[in-house]
Amino acid sequence: MDTTLRDGEQTSGIAFNDSEKLNIAKLLLEEVKVDRIEVASAKVSEGEFQCAKRIVDYAHKKDCLEKVEILGFIDNGQSLSWIEKAGGKVINMLTKGSLKHVTKQLRKTPEEHLIDIKKELEIAVSKGISVNVYFEDWSNSMRDSKEYTFFLMEGLKDQPIMRFMLPDTLGILNPDEAYKFCKEMMDRFPRIHFDFHAHNDYDFASANVFSAVRAGIRGIHTTVNGLGERAGNVPLSSVIAFLKDHLHEDINVDETKITKISRLVESFSGIRIPGNKPIIGENVFTQTCGVHADGDKKDNLYFNDLLPERFGRVRKYALGKTAGKANIQKNIEELGIVLDAEAIKKVTARVIELGDKKETITTEDLPYIISDVLDSEYIKNVIQIKNYALSVAYGLKPVATLSLDISGEIYEETAAGDGQYDAFMKALTSIYNRLGKKLPSLIDYEVTIPPGGHTDALVETVITWQNSKEFRTKGLDSDQTNAAIKATMRMLNLIENEDMGYSV
Repeated sequence: MDTTLRDGEQTSGIAFNDSEKLNIAKLLLEEVKVDRIEVASAKVSEGEFQCAKRIVDYAHKKDCLEKVEILGFIDNGQSLSWIEKAGGKVINMLTKGSLKHVTKQLRKTPEEHLIDIKKELEIAVSKGISVNVYFEDWSNSMRDSKEYTFFLMEGLKDQPIMRFMLPDTLGILNPDEAYKFCKEMMDRFPRIHFDFHAHNDYDFASANVFSAVRAGIRGIHTTVNGLGERAGNVPLSSVIAFLKDHLHEDINVDETKITKISRLVESFSGIRIPGNKPIIGENVFTQTCGVHADGDKKDNLYFNDLLPERFGRVRKYALGKTAGKANIQKNIEELGIVLDAEAIKKVTARVIELGDKKETITTEDLPYIISDVLDSEYIKNVIQIKNYALSVAYGLKPVATLSLDISGEIYEETAAGDGQYDAFMKALTSIYNRLGKKLPSLIDYEVTIPPGGHTDALVETVITWQNSKEFRTKGLDSDQTNAAIKATMRMLNLIENEDMGYSV
């Protein structure tokens, strides 16, 4: 069960709008094919209600209402009425799963709380709403008040409840405890369907889920990219990988769509995926060490079961100070360039030199490095900027005037935009439209400066483009807009060289 749209949205600073929630829900159910999604908390706000209603309406049309769940409370039917009005059919009812929560927060006895839960169940049945039950703070209860947990289970095991959800609410468990406590629940109540809900405060979430499944738990709660309160929840991507590879479980999730949903949530949430995040991080399928690249070339010696193609990705070989000839060779082959051994040796030396200066080097940079090192024309700069002028004035739209030399012909254009770079791109697009040429789509724009940088710091702009394939170009300058323009000029010459069929 994926709870990105409920528990994941509790990440500080995140509030998905109804359109974003609907698109995430559709992708999770239709393409990723998770079994269930938790999409909202009852009674939070009018906006939350409208989001829930849109998703429920969509699920009704797709005949999968039972896969859409909403968190609700023990409140004499108020949450159930909210869910009923939204059209929902499943409530995840939050109960107090530890003695401390019952006596300190509710100020009730266990017997009183059990009576309240049963009354809420009666209302749910009368409304035709199915019930799952959360035991909030269950992990603390298993440490400190286990008899209360068993009292609650004995009182509810024969009630109309589909699943009992066991959350490590504060992320306190270690893998040994997760196994022990889940095994106790399974052994004592073998006919019950239990879900395990992990938080990552000690960075144990994935290990705890692994232990829970080994103990016999059949339902796991995840979030895309590990979003969630405090340190977050267990990531969907990691769980899918180890369930298949280490526990050999049959699951419905389509792992080839994991990267797609991760990137979508990254875009909507504004929270970048760390480069070293397992499965979905930018760097995790990139070999940096030249020894590894050499081993892969000879017999895939540094491959494991986590093949990037499983997750809709490809393996890359990084260029930097630890790169060797094998890394360079792999990247050159990707570009369709052939170099002799002496040329590769020279290019490798230059890449290592740049890496020592902490330069970011991409595959797309290689033709420029080759051209520079070998003084040849592997990349012909058929497009050059003769001049450009950018102007910005308070209360007026920025304007760009561009003069471009394309194969000896001069083209000029002026355009206004929502920013200086936008104005530049509009002027460039006008020139290309006149020539009947199509520019690739800009799909990501990333700007970085050195940590602790000042106003005069160098700016690195990396732009990701999409035409028949996805590729990136980089520009470096003390001015952000100039850096973006340099990255754009690299893109133009790359595609012009491809179109003109230049090769070595």
